[in-house]
Amino acid sequence: MGTTYTVKIASVARDDALAADLRAAVEARFDEINRQMSNYRPDSELSLFNRSTSLAPIRVSAEFAEVVRHALALSRDSGGAFDPTVGPLVNLWGFGPSGQRSEPPPDAEVEACRAKCGAGHLQVTIPNELQKDIPGLQLDLGGIAKGHGSDEAAKVLLERGYTNIFVAVCGEIVAFGSNSEGKPWQVGVERPIQDLPRGADYSAIVPLSGRALSTSGDTYNYFKDIEGTTYSHILDPATGRPIRHRLASVTVIGPNGRSADGIATTLYVMGAERGLEWIEARPEYAALFIVRTGEDEFKLVASSRFPAFEAIP
Repeated sequence: MGTTYTVKIASVARDDALAADLRAAVEARFDEINRQMSNYRPDSELSLFNRSTSLAPIRVSAEFAEVVRHALALSRDSGGAFDPTVGPLVNLWGFGPSGQRSEPPPDAEVEACRAKCGAGHLQVTIPNELQKDIPGLQLDLGGIAKGHGSDEAAKVLLERGYTNIFVAVCGEIVAFGSNSEGKPWQVGVERPIQDLPRGADYSAIVPLSGRALSTSGDTYNYFKDIEGTTYSHILDPATGRPIRHRLASVTVIGPNGRSADGIATTLYVMGAERGLEWIEARPEYAALFIVRTGEDEFKLVASSRFPAFEAIP
């Protein structure tokens, strides 16, 4: 998945052998998800699908097919703001397996890549087959697979009887039960200042239990051109270019990591105003938008169902 993970279990006596066993079980689950959905592994099911130019159905694992179904449903529900087929564009802009770049690609290359994208060109059949109707179509599940990974790691622990757990795959978090103080887990929402080390500063502290939390923004994965213009890794499917608005980050709370992860990306593409209207119409979810008001200055805008949180000046 190209990132790190954290697992915490509260109210359990320290046992190094047990910790090693649980770590092995969690990592085995991650390995299987990567085998199916990684765009960094050339032998993954996703990579094999992306390299294929065939328009015939390609059989994939049931888990992989289900994640793609979810991604396509979110694409439809969001009016295309979420699109799991922007893989060629992600790669072109230097945020994929081909490596980084230091200047934007030519407009002609962007438009050529856009012609290879579009969730409407992909379908998942009942027997778990993926089928594209344009040869160059590629999948990129970077906006949803890490959240799915958090769900699955949490499931490994829950099935072993642990009820007070915290799992984070990068910024995709799933928490159940209580922390070591018997309170809901406390999650820091980082202040979205570029080049600030991870965990150095926070905008808010949010309680979390029995839910998932995901944050999406432009703080860490970006490049600047020679003129100092910032280009984020989150692309607008409508333009094929990085998002350019004043929304610095958005944090979503939902029933599971897969949905929270995908919706966080969706809302970031939409922007604060449209995103707030969209999330208010979906009772299972809530969001906290952090909007730039000046250089390293922000305002926090919470949807009506977002839990009470501690804002940090």
